[in-house]
Parts: sequence; structure tokens; C-alpha cells
Amino acid sequence: MNVAIIIAGGVGSRMGLDIPKQFVHIYGKPVIIYTLEGFQRHPEIDAIEVVCLSGWEDTLREYARQYDIAKLKWVVTGGATGQESIRNGVYNLEGVLEDDDIAIIHDGIRPMVDSSVLSDILRVCRLRGNGVTSTPYNDQTFRIQDDFSTREYIPRETLRKVATPQAYRYGLLLRAYRRAFAEGIGIYGSSYTNTMMVDLGETLYLAAGSDKNIKLTCKDDLELFKAFLRMESD
Repeated sequence: MNVAIIIAGGVGSRMGLDIPKQFVHIYGKPVIIYTLEGFQRHPEIDAIEVVCLSGWEDTLREYARQYDIAKLKWVVTGGATGQESIRNGVYNLEGVLEDDDIAIIHDGIRPMVDSSVLSDILRVCRLRGNGVTSTPYNDQTFRIQDDFSTREYIPRETLRKVATPQAYRYGLLLRAYRRAFAEGIGIYGSSYTNTMMVDLGETLYLAAGSDKNIKLTCKDDLELFKAFLRMESD
């Protein structure tokens, strides 16, 4: 069984809007629905769980009914941090998923998840126990020695950009979150599932990625998203 855990628990303060950015309407449709449709359409996704911002659960369910997201089976209330929200989603599936089932974690504000990317992270996860979407890092990156100078660069050939979706065998994921929260490992600041796994000593296995898989963080990202939608429509 392959279950998508969609993380939609953020407030989105950096967007400067009156409502959480996952519920902003773009061309008449909420961002979160664009995200969910990518998983609804994929033949290998059996069910969807959304970890939702507290107070917005009924709104999410109503949108899911309106747009026929039939694979949505669970709506879980998010936590105070991103890692708490993911943990809530993972724990909610205990007793539902077997250890060898696959859980796919994805940001609700990455609405352009590609079908081929989903297929590849699932393929890699079946082979290796996890699979994370990744793309080449094409910019030159320098390590600073103070606020205004540098003498050291990191070869870009040694770097990859890792994002969601990320797929993990459920047993591995559940054990990792139990240990991380019990021992305080990889759960603070900007930590996410991928960085937590590395902090816990796990090896990550890279899968295909897409440059269209943008994260909607600021208002400029909304304009980029609209541009991608226009391109697809054309």
C-alpha cells in the first residue's frame, strides 16, 4: 500500500496574505487541491492523508468533496512545527500501514508534483527502503569566512537539491520519528524528514526530480506558479 502524507499545517506568514497559502485560490482553485490532484491521478497512490492547519480541517474536507479527491482518507491536525506535523501524520497511520508499505511525504505548497517523479521515488524506495526527489545544483556555491569575503567554493558536481516528495518504508519512518522525538535528534529549526534521517545515521537514495516542483513561499512564487499553469494550458 502506498499512502501520501501531505503536509499542509503551515500558517504561511511570509506570503503576507489573510489566509494560509495552501488555501489561496489560483485561477479559481485552492493551491492544496492542485497538490492533491497530482496524487489523486497517480495510479500507484492508494490513499491520501492530509496534515492540516488547526481550524481548517472542515474547509479541506469540503474542498476535497468539491474537487472529487476520492483518495483522501484521513485529515490530521498539524503540530506547532513542521516536524511535529509530519510526526502527527506518521503516527496516525500506525496500525493502518505495514512495515513494508510506503509512505510518501510531500509539501502541500508544492502543487506541481510530476507523475514521473512520483513513479521514480516509489521505484527507488521499493529497491532501497527510501527514495527522495533531487535535482542537480547548477549555481556556484561559496563558503563564507566572514560577512563579506570567501576563499573556498564547493564543487557543484558534489551537490544535489533535495525536496519533497520523499518516499520511505513505513516501518523505517515510524521508528525514526519515535527515536528522533525521544532523543531530540533532527527535529529542530529547519529540519525535515530527509535531514532527520541523515542525522539518525540513515543513507538517503536519490530519485528523479523536476525544476517545476516549486515551493510557494512568497508572492513571487505564486506568479511563477501561474506562469507554469499557463504554459501547461497552452
